[in-house]
Amino acid sequence: MASVLLTGVAGFIGSHVAEQLLAHGWRVRGIDALTENYDPRIKVRNLDLFAGDPAFTFVRDDLVTADLSPLLDGVDAVVHLAAEPGVSRSWGEQFPMYVHRNVLATHRLLEAATAAAVPRFVYASSSSVYGPTSDAMRESSRLAPLSPYGVSKLAGECLVASYAHERGLSTVALRFFSVYGPRQRPDMALHRFIEALLDGGEAVVYGDDVQMRDFTYVTDVAEAVSAALTAPVPTGTVLNIAHGTPVSVPDLLRMAEKEVGRELPVSREPHRAGDTARTHGDTTAAAELLGWRATTDLRTGIARQVAWHRSLREPTATAPLAVPARVGRRPR
Repeated sequence: MASVLLTGVAGFIGSHVAEQLLAHGWRVRGIDALTENYDPRIKVRNLDLFAGDPAFTFVRDDLVTADLSPLLDGVDAVVHLAAEPGVSRSWGEQFPMYVHRNVLATHRLLEAATAAAVPRFVYASSSSVYGPTSDAMRESSRLAPLSPYGVSKLAGECLVASYAHERGLSTVALRFFSVYGPRQRPDMALHRFIEALLDGGEAVVYGDDVQMRDFTYVTDVAEAVSAALTAPVPTGTVLNIAHGTPVSVPDLLRMAEKEVGRELPVSREPHRAGDTARTHGDTTAAAELLGWRATTDLRTGIARQVAWHRSLREPTATAPLAVPARVGRRPR
């Protein structure tokens, strides 16, 4: 059974990737610092999905300070999802945290993976590395991040490329576009809209211009990660992972309203620095090199996410576990 080190395993995307890899027969060694960028108990609830699975082990630690050699011992691949997320929070005094978690952590992991001769290293990047454009974003499009967050993800990409071309590490970088679905982070737009709809609140929309986003369902993203682990691609490959169909934020809200069955009052806040007007990922290269295309339409994905939000309100919903100690196996 092949083994993978999965960083950020307790997060939104990480927990779905773990599910996908376990279903495909991988042994998953997950690491997560369970940082407080949002309630760590939510992340522990994600980890509870794997409790009792003998193919899953968990370590709570920080990639910048952890002893990485034992974590990489015997692994056949690394999937590096761990990062500090969020465009709007990356300005000002918060930026050193992004350097710590998105740049320094990536550098240490690349060094350790190279020393361990890991056969494949998959890095999660972001559409935030692109500059603003009204055209479809191709892997060759201009890279000009509008936020410190985007800069930190592009720095990670550049490090990955350096280790690919100069140190011989087999790498694939995947640029994710507006991922949504069950377990989505609480700060993300669709999560906020659905919670407000279910609670009788209001939606907050930022800026006066209509933003367009290429919303990509999380299990489609997990399938792309899985494919990238074994696909025979040149080292240093960079690929867009997107649905390929931009949708306006107001249209997203209308779809969520229809699914929940009520209208949502909207209040407007000023434009947030770093928010781009439009994202649209061209996925031709991912289709050619990975045999991958997104298959989940937005209405279906929203329905699944709404169902997940509702499930958390059921009286039988399991309470989150206590946050585990700094280092250990899966929480019990």
